[in-house]
Amino acid sequence: MNTKPWVTAEQISQYLGVVKNTVYRRRERKGLPAHKIGRLWKFQLSEIDEWVRVGGADEEQRSDGQTLSSKN
Repeated sequence: MNTKPWVTAEQISQYLGVVKNTVYRRRERKGLPAHKIGRLWKFQLSEIDEWVRVGGADEEQRSDGQTLSSKN
């Protein structure tokens, strides 16, 4: 059983240093791991940390996991 607390979008925004709207946008467009509980989105810090580690927060990362090619 997972005993780690669920956190809110507001707490994730503070944790990542972004505004709350960015959390929701990254959930939709970049696959930020979130779980809908009733009407609310909740997050696990361990999942967020792993998502960042594997490059989910990269600006050049697409929602399907592909990296955008850079232009020279």
